[in-house]
Parts: sequence; C-alpha cells; structure tokens
Amino acid sequence: MRSGQRTVTYALAGLTLMFLAWVSGAGAADDPAARGAYLARAGLCIACHTDFKNKGAELAGGYAIEVPFGTIYSTNITPDPETGIGGWSDEEFLRAMRQGIGRGGEHLFPAFPYTSFTNMTDEDILALKAYLSTVKPVRKENRAPELTTPFGWRFLLAGWKWRYFEEGPWTSDPGRPARWNRGSYLVNAVVHCGECHTPRDWAGGLDRELFMAGSTDGPEGETASNITPHEGTGVGDWSVEDMVELLKSSYKPDGDNVQGLMERVIIHGYEHMTDEDLTAIAVYLKSLPPIDNRIE
Repeated sequence: MRSGQRTVTYALAGLTLMFLAWVSGAGAADDPAARGAYLARAGLCIACHTDFKNKGAELAGGYAIEVPFGTIYSTNITPDPETGIGGWSDEEFLRAMRQGIGRGGEHLFPAFPYTSFTNMTDEDILALKAYLSTVKPVRKENRAPELTTPFGWRFLLAGWKWRYFEEGPWTSDPGRPARWNRGSYLVNAVVHCGECHTPRDWAGGLDRELFMAGSTDGPEGETASNITPHEGTGVGDWSVEDMVELLKSSYKPDGDNVQGLMERVIIHGYEHMTDEDLTAIAVYLKSLPPIDNRIE
C-alpha cells in the first residue's frame, strides 16, 4: 500500500473511531435512567422521600413534613411492588406527577408538589420513573397523614385543585434566551423553588402576588427567604455567581451559611447539579419582578 493510501486509510479509521465514540457518548447522555438520577436529585426526591432523622432507607419515605394543618409523611417510592411504586404503570406515574392523582384514583395532598411537577415534560417524568425502577426496593408501609379536620378529607382536594391548580406542562418563551428558559423550567417544574419561597393563604394555596418573595410559615415551620431581586429585602445585591455558590456550598456572600431545610436540600439535591443548570436557575431568579417583603 502506498504512503498516501495508508494516510487516507488511517484518517478514515480515526474518523470512524471518533464517530463511534461520539455515538456511544450520545447514547450514554440520552440514557433515561441516568437522566432520571439527575432529576431525582434536582427535584429533591431523595431529600424529601428519605427519613434521615430515623436513618430510614433511601427513597423509602416516612419523612415527616410539618404543615400548618398537621403532619404529612412522604411516601415510599422505591420499586417495592407492594409498598412502593414497583407495580405502577407509566400512565399511573404520569397521572400522579401531572395531575396529583394516586394509583387508586385518590387526590394527592399538595405537600407532594405535583403543582410544580405538572410542568415537567413527559420525557423527564418517565426518565425519573426509569431511575426509580433501578434503586433497591424497600418494603416499608406508608404512614397516613395526620391532619386536622377538614384538611384531611381528600374529597375536598377536588375543590382545592379547581381553585389553585393549573395543569402543565411548562412552555418556553421564544422571546427569551435558552439559558433563561432552562432556568424557568428548572425553577417552576423540577426544583420547585416557589413551593417553599412563596407564602400561602389559609387554605394552603400559593399567593401568586408574592411569588418567590419568602414565607414565614414554610415547611417544618421554617422561614423561607425572599429570593426576588429586591435590593432591600431580597437578593437584589447578589450576583449570579453568589447565587450559584449558595446552591453549591450553602454559603452566602457574607460568609454565613444556611441551615435547616435549605441546607438539607442543598446537600441532597442542588450541590449535585451542574454549574450550567445552577447558573440558569440564578439567571431566571434575577429576572423576576423585585418584591419588597422582609422575612424575619
């Protein structure tokens, strides 16, 4: 074989190997279970469906969520066929995430934030289910909620949904940059920041006029800070980099660190996200209307 022919042959072989490597990498990136594992962290599934206080198994539920009306316990979302979601079909899982309807047709309490998850794409919801099917199944019975009357009556949730719930999915804004749209999707669908950082009325519905402006009565009775870009009471003097650093390390620009529920969701959620996604979240939050709402 002539030298020129060998050069062409080697070049073609090299290009072929590069193409195969690219295809393999693309396939890995598109693996639903791998994407679902990422979404499980970003969506705080592990942070909320694991009873860390009592050393419970990961994703087996039992975590007590204190709300103004009592206590709701997170459910077992391992693939155990009897006490978890091992027997759920794709349609049943989509209905729970999109409409807040359980496998038996019952309304789900919105402590499970389907009001945000409804905005996720079908592809992301099913990727999450694909990941959950790979985790270790744990047999652990779900604990019934302990709510004061009438807030524990599930049939009333039909009226609650009529008043407060808007079914998704999320739609992009073609007039905005791709990074802003990514941040909007993450904040309003996956990461569901508004569920804690927006105050609620007497019936537990979000006060949309104070969207992201903080709450004095968040989950577990903790305060949730104003994360609108208001200069005096929010994060208006924070840079995008400051916000990303907080979500990665729990440290604020002044050197103080967050604790309690926010620290837990960072450790078990946000710190596992990419810098690109955390930046997108910060960019979106910085674009919100500034609201003067001091949270003490």
